[in-house]
Amino acid sequence: MEGDKMTGEDPAKKKHEWMNKLKEEGKLKANPTEDHAIGLRTLQNPTRRKILKALNGSSLSIEEIGDKLNLSRSESKFHLDMLENALYIDKVKDSEPAMYQLSPRGEGFLANVEEAK
Repeated sequence: MEGDKMTGEDPAKKKHEWMNKLKEEGKLKANPTEDHAIGLRTLQNPTRRKILKALNGSSLSIEEIGDKLNLSRSESKFHLDMLENALYIDKVKDSEPAMYQLSPRGEGFLANVEEAK
């Protein structure tokens, strides 16, 4: 199995560790149907899909995302909050300013859905 391109880590191991972290933080939805509905609503917006593409292979701040996509700070924050709530992105721990990166779910979306278009 090929390793994760950013860290060289086994993708299955990375996903398992990420899922355990979500469970500990209480972020997993009890109802999978609700989780899928949130994900679908979140990714129907083309700006949010562009944000995921911009984060592919890098971590970016709110300002950097706004600059890349010509969004105001409030627009960037709104979209990032939705993507984080739907578990497609994560904040980089202890980063200042706050940096965002793709989560395993976000990486999977780009690999399995966006590349198929």
